[in-house]
Amino acid sequence: MTRKATNLDPPRGIFFPTQSTMKLPSFFEDDLQAVDTALQRLLPSEDTPPASIHKAMRYSVFAGGKRVRPILCLEAARIFTSDVSAAMHPGCAIEFIHTYSLIHDDLPALDNDDLRRGKPTCHKQFGEAAAILAGDALLTLAFETIGATPVDAERRVKMLTEISTSAGTVNGMVGGQVADLEAEGKVVGPAALEYIHRSKTAALIRASITAGALCAGAPQEDVARLRRFGETIGWAFQVTDDILDVEESSAALGKTAGKDIAQQKATYPSVFGLERSHEIANELSAKAIGELETYGGRAARLREIAEFLVHRRA
Repeated sequence: MTRKATNLDPPRGIFFPTQSTMKLPSFFEDDLQAVDTALQRLLPSEDTPPASIHKAMRYSVFAGGKRVRPILCLEAARIFTSDVSAAMHPGCAIEFIHTYSLIHDDLPALDNDDLRRGKPTCHKQFGEAAAILAGDALLTLAFETIGATPVDAERRVKMLTEISTSAGTVNGMVGGQVADLEAEGKVVGPAALEYIHRSKTAALIRASITAGALCAGAPQEDVARLRRFGETIGWAFQVTDDILDVEESSAALGKTAGKDIAQQKATYPSVFGLERSHEIANELSAKAIGELETYGGRAARLREIAEFLVHRRA
């Protein structure tokens, strides 16, 4: 029986490499180093009073992340301008928000994890009170950083609205985290699973890409197109994360493997099985990358990152 085509099917002629062959794009390291330099500058130093909180903040920010979100922000801006220095501000702000969410996720009241990126989690290293405050401080610093972006006030307001909405409760990160917690141990259908993934993870990735476009002064129709791209590739990214939690070891992941199963979380493998989960990730990736066709070579770097996010190994 021939499967009926869906709106997630890959456009003809697009090849997706297997996970075993997919590597980080060659330019990624340069972007990562630039982001790390900016993060060093924007974060208070360890000896700035009160030193204890700044040590905890810096510990988690520099715990070995790939900087996917700020790099997506830079590369979205690069479609419209050759000077992406201003986009470093919203990109770093989103990295602060992402890191705060990880610190709080790892706390005993939530995921109760001891390992993050191969290192002790913030609360294990500094205590629960310091970890809570470090997360709070990073969220606050994020909005200070957006406010300092060297672009006109209208763009700053648009970026602030986009990023804060994506981090919030209505179709945003916090809303997705709440739905994720409430779904533990329950039978979850495809619609609820989609809501969790699009909110918990995809929303902040969507914000990264949209903020880059807004920062660069992209026309409204391009902002809308890249918002769709970000939403879909972020969804695919989380589906891949679900798969890796099943297929990879704790050493490879840099965090506790099998945690989703142990906590009876709502994941794509638990609802659809591994084979179909791989298919869904590929279909979402193809749909997202289709949004970039209009930009041709200008979006080549963004396209490479998108392919990596779905076809990566841990």
